[in-house]
Formats: sequence, structure tokens, C-alpha cells
Amino acid sequence: MEKHLHIIDFTVPYPVTHGGLFDLFYKLPALQQQDVQIHLHCFLYNNMQQDILKQFCNTVHYYPRLTGHQALSMQLPHIVSSRVNEDLLQALLQNDYPILMEGVHSTYLLKDKRFNARKKFVRIHNIEHLYYRDLANTSHSYLKKMYYLRESRLLKKYEASIVNEANAFWGVTHQDVNFFREQFHCTTIDYLPVYLPDTWVVKTLSAMGSYCLYQGDLSVSINEQAVLWLLKNVFSKIKIPFVIAGKNPSQLLQSKIYQYTHCCLVSNPTEKEMQDMIAKAHIHVIYAESDAGIKLKLLNALFNGRHCVANAVSIKGSELETLCHIASDADSFCQVISNLFNAPFRADCTVMRKAVLEKMFNNTKNAQQQVQWIWGE
Repeated sequence: MEKHLHIIDFTVPYPVTHGGLFDLFYKLPALQQQDVQIHLHCFLYNNMQQDILKQFCNTVHYYPRLTGHQALSMQLPHIVSSRVNEDLLQALLQNDYPILMEGVHSTYLLKDKRFNARKKFVRIHNIEHLYYRDLANTSHSYLKKMYYLRESRLLKKYEASIVNEANAFWGVTHQDVNFFREQFHCTTIDYLPVYLPDTWVVKTLSAMGSYCLYQGDLSVSINEQAVLWLLKNVFSKIKIPFVIAGKNPSQLLQSKIYQYTHCCLVSNPTEKEMQDMIAKAHIHVIYAESDAGIKLKLLNALFNGRHCVANAVSIKGSELETLCHIASDADSFCQVISNLFNAPFRADCTVMRKAVLEKMFNNTKNAQQQVQWIWGE
């Protein structure tokens, strides 16, 4: 029996420029290798069509996101209402193939009675209402703060309303799975590890690196706030080289970083440059105030770097605690980083990482599991 699958992506999944796109893109070749014939549907928003997607998909379709007043809704979150598209729905109705919706963003059809009899699956990439709450808490703009708060309220109601509308949900962390089970009473959610590049194998690196590194999308207020916290509470107290690398840092963030002579900002590095910085760092600093979703910066550091120092919230539910040094507060960050900066990264740490990571993040095994869940094979 041929296995056809519609996948609705909330954006174009290539190029893979930030953590939210890893699972979307690297899922495609993994499912193709399991003989799944993919019919991909993507929403365009300040991005372009990508021919590379045709290598992994039978068909690729693009749809515009609604903007302005067209996307306004009193009931639906904006991330959902801006992706309502009748052309997409009509394309899906041309056959009875199963449908995989990537993210809450792509789930409008769960509210459409025309799809009641279809096999429908949702990939949960985040607890979206918590994510938007955190954006509100860290935004410096009053208007953005009001938008994020409204979106968070609508998302909480919406997420709770869809838990009985799909055949199954798949979370990227155990933490997210448990949240859906406990808070939304969802009985059809399971854990499916995030898909990663096949080129990611645990690296054997020299014992010593040169600096501490924080990397991420610096235009996101949550990441900006993390860097500001680290500067104020940790690296103002310890004079250890600290590199901050990522996309589109604000003027505020730039000015704060330049106050410290032992801190350095690398704006908008290429992927090659970023991976080179990760390989040369001695300590990767992971700090977050939200435990929702998977932190791709953490996985990148564990596969491709040396020591990782993280606060408990940032790795909660990841099952990666044994691979990190945990810092509970500012003082412990200072102490752990100071102790590790002259400590070689040992070979047995690499062995432990291989045992954990290459078993958990196995694209072939995870694609086989996904096929079994969809088609029962």
C-alpha cells in the first residue's frame, strides 16, 4: 500500500535558519526514506519558495499568510487565523490522505466539519500560550506586550479546545507532553524526539576551548532577556571571555554587551561561522526562564561542543540533565563557569553523550515510529 501524507508547515522549512525549523525540514528526508509520499503545504511570510523541498516531496504547495485586518479574529489566535486558507482546504479535500499539522499554527482545519472523518495528527512544537506569555513578559514595547498577552489568552483557550479533535498529538519534550496531559487532559499525546541533521554526530574535540558562548536568535525578546540577565548577574562578576552570537541584536543589547571588554558580540553569523564558534567554545551557557519546547541551542552544543552549563528550567523534561552542569542561580553560574573554564573536557563525557544522544535522536527510528502511529505498520 502506498503511503501518502499531507504535511502542513506553518512556514517554509528551508533554509534552516533557527531552531524552530529543524524538526520541520529534517523530518522530510527521514519520512521519504520510509517510502512516505509527502504532499507539503507551506505558508509564505517574508520568505521564498525553495526548490530543495521537491527532492523530498511529491508535491509542494505555497499559500500566503493573511495580514492586517484580514487576519483579525475575536476567537482565533492570530497565529491560527492568519493561516486560514480555503485553497489549502480544497487541496486537502481532493483525497483522503492523512494530514500532519506542524504546530498549533496549522490546525484551523480541526474546526472544519468537512475533515471530521479524516486521520489528523498534530506536532506540538511548544506550549504556545506559555511562549507568548513569556514574550509579553520580556518585551520592551507596550504595543507588542499587549499583543502577546492577548495572543496568550486566546492560545490557552484554543489549545484546550483542540485536544479531542485530532487522532494524535506528538510533543517534542516530555515536559510538553505532560503539560498537555495534566492541564488539558489530553489522552492522545506521545513523545516524539525532534528530527536533527544527519550530519550531527557527537564530536570528539580537543580538551580545551577558548571562551564561553551563548548563541540564539537575538531578535527574540526571550533570548535578549537571557543575555541581559547573564551579563548583569554572571559576566559582570567573572572576567571570563564571553561571546554572544546570533541574529539581529537590538541597539539596547549591543550597547550592554559593549560595556564589558571581555564580552564580544557576533551579529548574524553564517551557519558555517556559527558551527565553528560552537566547536571552539569551551563552555556553552544555556539560560531560559521557560521550560516549554526543545532548546535546539542546547542540542547543538551537546552534539558539537564541550561543557554545557544550564539552569534547570532550560532543560526540564529533556532527559538531558546528566549531560549538563546545572546552575540554580547567578552565584552558582559564576562558580560552575569559573571551575570549568580551566577544566579539560574529558573523553568519557563524549562517550556518555554518544550513548544518550545518538539513541534518543535517531531520525530513522523516529520516522519508523511515526509511520507506525499513522498507518499501523
